[in-house]
Amino acid sequence: MSGQIFGRHTKGSLPVVAGGDGVWLIDRDGKRYLDGCGGAAISALGHSNRAVLEAAKIQLDNIAFAHTGFFTSEPAEQLATRLVEKAPEGIEKVYLVSGGSEAVEAAIKLSRQYFVEIGQSKRSQIISRWQSYHGNTLGALAAGGNKWRRAQFEPLLATAMHQIDPCHYWRWAKPGESEFDYGQRMANQLEAKILELGAQTVAAFIAEPVVGATMGAVGAVEGYFARIREICDQYGVLLILDEVMCGAGRTGTFFASEFDAVKPDIICMAKGLGAGIQPIGAMLCSGEIYDGIASGSGFFQHGHTYMGHPVAAATALAVLKEIDDNDLLSNVIQMGNLLEKGLKNRFENNPYVGDVRGRGLFYGLELVVDKKSKSAFDPSLGLNKKIKKNAMDLGLMCYPFGGTIDGKTGDHVLLAPPYIIASNEIDMLVERLGEAVDVSLAQIGFS
Repeated sequence: MSGQIFGRHTKGSLPVVAGGDGVWLIDRDGKRYLDGCGGAAISALGHSNRAVLEAAKIQLDNIAFAHTGFFTSEPAEQLATRLVEKAPEGIEKVYLVSGGSEAVEAAIKLSRQYFVEIGQSKRSQIISRWQSYHGNTLGALAAGGNKWRRAQFEPLLATAMHQIDPCHYWRWAKPGESEFDYGQRMANQLEAKILELGAQTVAAFIAEPVVGATMGAVGAVEGYFARIREICDQYGVLLILDEVMCGAGRTGTFFASEFDAVKPDIICMAKGLGAGIQPIGAMLCSGEIYDGIASGSGFFQHGHTYMGHPVAAATALAVLKEIDDNDLLSNVIQMGNLLEKGLKNRFENNPYVGDVRGRGLFYGLELVVDKKSKSAFDPSLGLNKKIKKNAMDLGLMCYPFGGTIDGKTGDHVLLAPPYIIASNEIDMLVERLGEAVDVSLAQIGFS
C-alpha cells in the first residue's frame, strides 16, 4: 500500500480487506476472518447483503444528496416514521446524522436548548457515569466516563459534565448485597449528584442501557433504570439513553431500553442502524422536547452537512426491512442463547475468566488474575492486545479492550457478531476465541 493513510495506529500494519461473505471478511490474500464483533457492533447484516446494497444503489440513481437547509427527502421521512413506530411511547421526532458521536452531540445540545427555550436557562449541567462511552467528539467525550480516552484532552473538555458510578453488580456490589439493593444504591447517586449541583441547574442524565466498549456488555440490574426514571421525573431532568452500540436489535429487542421498560426522553443510535453499509446515526426525542423548540424559536441551533443524507436513510430503511422481514431479532435471541451457553461451557473452568455477561448477540468476558478477589492483570502485560492479535491470526475478529475497571486496569473481550450468524459459526467463534485466550495467557506467563 502507499503508506499515506493516517490510520488508528502508526505502528504495525493491517491486512487489506478485499471482500465479504455473510459473517466473514476476506483479505486480499484470501484469508477468511469470522466477524465475531461486527467491527465495533456495526455489521448487523454481515458483509454481503444484496438487498441493502441494491437499495443504496437505487437511491444513488435517484438523488444522492440535497442539503437539508433546502430539501427533505422521501427516504429520510420514511426512516423517521419507521423509527418512531418502533420507539418507546412518547418518542415522536427523529434527527438524522452521520454517526454515534454526532447523535450524542445533538442530544446534549438539544437538552440545553430545550431548557433555554422553555425559560429554564439555568439548566446546563449533564450527568453521566464513569466507565461509560458516548463518543469521541469533544462534547461526547466530556459526557463519557472513560478516563483513558479523556486524559490527554481533559483541558479541552466542558466542565458542565459530571459522573457518578456505573452499575456493575458483579464487580462492585457489597458482600451479601442483593442485585436490587445494589441497583437502588447506584441509582440514588444520581439524586445525590443532582442535589450537589443544584436541582435547577441539571439538564440531563445520559447512560448506555448496556455498556459496550468500555466495560464489555454490562447491563443494569432490575430496578435500576426504573429508579433513574423516577429521579429524573422528580427533578425535571431529561433522560438520554445512548443506544449507539447496544441498540437497533443488538440485544434482542430493537431498542435496548425495552428490556428495562424505561421510557427515555432522548435516544441516540447509530452503528447497527446502517449495518456498516452507510454512515448514519439518529437522535430521537419526545414530542414534548420538540414542541419546546417549535413553540419557541423554531430553530434547533445545530446541524451537520450530511444530516438526513438520502442514500444513508434509504440504506437504513432497507436494514430495518431486512431485520423485520427475516425476523432477525428472533435469531439474535436464539444465537445469543447459544453464544452464552458456549462461552460459559468453554470458560467456566478457566481460572482467569471472571465473568461472562451480556444480552442477545452482545456478550463480554472479563479476565482477572484471581476470580475470588477479581484482581486485574497488570496493564503493562497488554493482555487484551495479545488476544486481539492472536484471534486475528486464528481468523477471528473480536473486540478486546483494556481499562475495564477504572480506565487503566482490567481486560475484557466484547463480542457482537452479525444478526445472521448460524449455530455452526457460533461454535467456531467460541472455539477460536478460547484458543486465542489460552495462547495469550500463556504468552504472559499464565496457563
